[in-house]
Amino acid sequence: MRALVLAVALACTGAAVAAQPPIQQQMSPEEFKAAGLDKLSPDELAHLNTWLGRTIETETAKAAAGAKKKVEDDNRGFFNFGSTDPIKSAVTGEFRGFEQGRTYTLDNGQVWRQIDSATLAGVRLTHPNVTISPSVIGNAWYMAVQGYGTRAKVMRVK
Repeated sequence: MRALVLAVALACTGAAVAAQPPIQQQMSPEEFKAAGLDKLSPDELAHLNTWLGRTIETETAKAAAGAKKKVEDDNRGFFNFGSTDPIKSAVTGEFRGFEQGRTYTLDNGQVWRQIDSATLAGVRLTHPNVTISPSVIGNAWYMAVQGYGTRAKVMRVK
């Protein structure tokens, strides 16, 4: 839902950029003169307006790409955005193995709950690195702790 809202907002921003009025219409006559723009020839003013429009489009595209990435990064695990890249982080505090129903808080602020019966008994690690990888099909995620071959199916809860 957040992604849809973002897409609509960005589309509206793009439309606003396309309809960007020339600088002489955006400034008051006093501002235009104070900036020395009244000294420009019509051709120079046209070049300035073209450059401003292109700069606004470029910066809007950068902002849109950054916002899209942030929404995707913040919501990975809740939604599948088609990325097969794993989430790499570390468990905060002590990790005491896998156990169904246990929650794992990561350094990146995400919280995951184990939803399968995988076990990794007798393990006590402080701040271990973990990798959470999406499944090939569906929206399932699997957590692996660095140095161990056992993976647990997890679900993001925060």
